[in-house]
Amino acid sequence: MSSTSIFLQIIFNGAMLGIQYSLIAVGFSLFFGVLDVINFAHGDIFMLGAFVSLTLINVTGLLNTSGATYVFLLILVIILSMIIVGGLGVFFERIVVKPVSKGPTLMSLVATLGLGIAIREAVRLFYPRGSETKRFPELLVKLFPGKEAIEFKGIILRYDNLLILAVGIIVVILLALYINKTKMGLTIRAVAQDAEAASMMGVNKNLIIDVTFFIGSALAALAGFMNGLYYNSIIFDMGAMAGIVGFSAAVIGGLGNIYGAIVGGFLFAMVESLSAALIPRGSEFMTVIAFAVVILFLVFRPSGILGERAYERV
Repeated sequence: MSSTSIFLQIIFNGAMLGIQYSLIAVGFSLFFGVLDVINFAHGDIFMLGAFVSLTLINVTGLLNTSGATYVFLLILVIILSMIIVGGLGVFFERIVVKPVSKGPTLMSLVATLGLGIAIREAVRLFYPRGSETKRFPELLVKLFPGKEAIEFKGIILRYDNLLILAVGIIVVILLALYINKTKMGLTIRAVAQDAEAASMMGVNKNLIIDVTFFIGSALAALAGFMNGLYYNSIIFDMGAMAGIVGFSAAVIGGLGNIYGAIVGGFLFAMVESLSAALIPRGSEFMTVIAFAVVILFLVFRPSGILGERAYERV
C-alpha cells in the first residue's frame, strides 16, 4: 500500500468521524447563537439518540425483516429517533435551560452539566443492564449483500461507511439550505444576530428557541445513530467525551457559526486520525493532541476559524 493510499485512507477515516463531530458541534453553535447558552448536556443528547435508536430497532423488529420492508423500517427508525430526541431536547430546554438562560453564565453551565449527568444516570439505571456496553447492529450491511467494500486508488471503502458519510453530508447541506433559504431559517438567523430587534419586529422568540433546540437535538440523535453504526457498540457514558469534542469543534470553527462548527468538526477529526496513524503510539495520544490544537486556537484565534461574532453585546 503506497504512502498516498495510506494518507487517503486516513482522510476517509477522519471524514467518518468528522461528520459525526460536525452534527454535534452544530447543535452547540445553534444553542449559543439563539439563546446565548452553552448546553453541556448536548453530548448526552447524542448518547440518548443512540439508545433511542437501539430501542426502536428492537421494538420494530427491524432485524427480522428484509427487502423493501427493511428499508422502510430503517428509515422510520432514523426519523422517529430524531423526532423523539428532538422533542426531548425541547422539553429539557423548557424545564432546565430557558429558566437559567438570563442568569449568570455559570448558572447555565452548572444547570446543563447537571442535566447531562441526570440523563446519563437515568439511562444507566433504567435501561436494561444499562451499565454494560450494548451491541449496535450492523444495519447497513444488509443493504449491500455480498459486497462489503470497494477498493479505490488503493484505499478500502466500506459501503456502509460510504452511506453514513453520504447521509451526513446530505443532512448538512439540507440544514444549510434550511437556514439560508426558508423563512424559519432566516428568522433563526435574525434572532441569533439581534434577539431584541427581532422581537420588536414581531418574531416569536420562544418558538424560535424551541425550533432551534429541536433541530440541534435531532442532529445529535442522528450523530448517535451514526456512531452506533460505525463502532457497532454504544454505552451510557459515551456522551461525556462526545459533548466535549463537539463543543471544542464548535469553538475551533467559531462558536455561534454553523459553518464554522462543520469545519471545526472535520478539523478535529482529521487531527485525531492523522495523530493516530502518523505518530508512534498515536492512538493513545490522539485526543490529547487534538485538544492541544484547540488550546492553540483559543490562544491565537479565540473567535475561531469563521467566528466573527462578539461575545459581549453592547
